[in-house]
Amino acid sequence: MKTIHILLLTITISLATSVFAKTGGERLYYYIDDPACYNAFTTHIEQIDIVAPAMYNVDADGIVWGSVDPRVLKLAKEHGVEVMPLIHNPGFNQEMLHDLLTNDVATKRMINSLVNECKKYGYKGIQFDFENLSINDKDDFTKLFVATAKALHKENFQLSIAVVHRPQEFPGPTKYFKWLHANWRAGYDLKALAAAGDFISLMSYSQHTRRTPPGPNASIPWMKKNIEYFLKYVPANKLSLGIPVTTMHWYTEQDDEKYEVNARSWSASISHEKAMGIVERHNAKLHWIEDQGVDYTFFDNGGLFEYIFFENGKSFERKLALIPENKLRGFSIWVIGREDPQIWDHLK
Repeated sequence: MKTIHILLLTITISLATSVFAKTGGERLYYYIDDPACYNAFTTHIEQIDIVAPAMYNVDADGIVWGSVDPRVLKLAKEHGVEVMPLIHNPGFNQEMLHDLLTNDVATKRMINSLVNECKKYGYKGIQFDFENLSINDKDDFTKLFVATAKALHKENFQLSIAVVHRPQEFPGPTKYFKWLHANWRAGYDLKALAAAGDFISLMSYSQHTRRTPPGPNASIPWMKKNIEYFLKYVPANKLSLGIPVTTMHWYTEQDDEKYEVNARSWSASISHEKAMGIVERHNAKLHWIEDQGVDYTFFDNGGLFEYIFFENGKSFERKLALIPENKLRGFSIWVIGREDPQIWDHLK
């Protein structure tokens, strides 16, 4: 009898360990059609639960187009990885999205196409990634999401949605935040989306962008504010934390025109490998900001300072801890193939 108890205890510990190895939740990785992305997917496929290829588009008439790499579908099936492609409004065109949302014939056409694609390729479901959504289209967008969810659920498929960050109800202190509120944040009815869909991926990244001064892609205090706000409307078991693994580089961009030269501050999302190459080239020093949970550097390039805010293994570990801390569903990582290789050590 004692031997049986020991065996049962060993099995229980083994199962608990396997669950813990999944960081306590679902592991979703966004995928783009890129060699680095494909290589990372094949290398780390055993650490992936859902792959979400950003491959489908829709126009104002509800015509859907796009496809997932057959190699990805084959590998996913062989390794038990579920596939949940994204559909978005190309270029995040707000006017086109409005025209789609206000056309019942077009939305039905889109929904039918998504259901058929799920049947044809055996997807887990679809994730909406509609951005630059006007606050005035909130009700029509909710209507489309609910109708799509019902159609997919009827055929045993899922519907999730990637939602732009929002740390508070009030727009914010400046006109820039008013613009974000009206065009990127307030068009999502979080409570209704959570009720109708299977889960929400909180895009808790792009805190700073090419439109802003240099700063973290996703600082810890800012991410905590987003989580706190979303949890007012979304159950924790339906909230997947968006974690960026791309690094941001700020520099001076020049636009050449026929009769004049325009220059402005700009930023680009780059891989960890490229970021470290820039650091080595300029002999730059990394500085850790403890309260923000990020590394950054700045360096002289021809008399102008350039800035890099890093997403690396160290910052990833801090972000990962927010998931069990808030009992969240898991994470949604943007985007595989750009990461510091050290993140995989934290996920073993």
